[in-house]
Amino acid sequence: MSNEKDGSVVIVTEEICQKVVDRASAFTAVEQVFGAMAKGDAYNFPVIREAIGYADALYGFKSGFDRVGGSLGLKSGGYWPGNAEKGLTNHQSTVFLFDPDTGRLQALVGGNYLTAVRTAASSSVSIAHLARKDAKVLGMVGAGHQSAFQLRAAAEQRDFERVVAWNPHPDMLPKLGEVAKDLGLDFEAVSQEELGAQADVIITITSAFEPLLMADWIKPGTHIACMGTDTKGKQEVDAALLARATVFTDEIAQSISIGEAQHAVGQGLIAEGDITPIGAVINGDHKGRTSEDEITLFDGTGVGLQDLAVASVAAKLARERGMAQTVML
Repeated sequence: MSNEKDGSVVIVTEEICQKVVDRASAFTAVEQVFGAMAKGDAYNFPVIREAIGYADALYGFKSGFDRVGGSLGLKSGGYWPGNAEKGLTNHQSTVFLFDPDTGRLQALVGGNYLTAVRTAASSSVSIAHLARKDAKVLGMVGAGHQSAFQLRAAAEQRDFERVVAWNPHPDMLPKLGEVAKDLGLDFEAVSQEELGAQADVIITITSAFEPLLMADWIKPGTHIACMGTDTKGKQEVDAALLARATVFTDEIAQSISIGEAQHAVGQGLIAEGDITPIGAVINGDHKGRTSEDEITLFDGTGVGLQDLAVASVAAKLARERGMAQTVML
């Protein structure tokens, strides 16, 4: 996205983001930036993420630079667990984009919808490159705000026939079931163990701090996208599962420090060298899945470059379509 000569700043609201960024454009943006990261053409800066000691909130910054895409900036925001009671999403964030040639602020972009759509695009990219082609059953662990985005994006990558789901709060499952119905997929609420026995692809999208799926429950050939663990201490699956699986991630540094792999690495079950950036598969430098029986696992920690990539698309399209507000600072 190039800035106007007059140095105006583009403001893209949540509503406009939803109008200009669809699943296809988010998928392409995230896939491209993962490839750029693996080539060393894009890199994330160290993440700041802190419990602020107020409202049980986690707050922080994710930032980076994509030399190829020309995206420089940061996402500021976090997780406020009490927001649902206020009619707000728990995740709240804003993306700031800067001109890499001058350092001037280019855009302020609403980050809530984009966080959900880029997270769904990330797991969707992993399914596209790692899941078996004949996958028929999708397992969903989690039924919160982001689960619908995950389900819709995943459904576009394989010819799924049914969805099996589990959530810590079962009363939230019918809403996810409506999404499956809208996609023409059968839906069934099942136990965690039954989900592992049936699913060919599993997406975990929770804020859990303990394993929800055990290694012995997962059948050969399954692809798992772990999308909820993005903070030290969080965990969604048994650490032993990563030892059984071939592990891929968005960024290794985050995977071993705040991602799902933190526990397996900490227990000595796998080493940093056992984890492959998914960008290497996208670029053709790694084969990805090598057999029908191989269990593949994608540790989607969520990197700042994902946010910058989709926010850049939102700002570019909003400006081109005359849908953005502009201000002078």
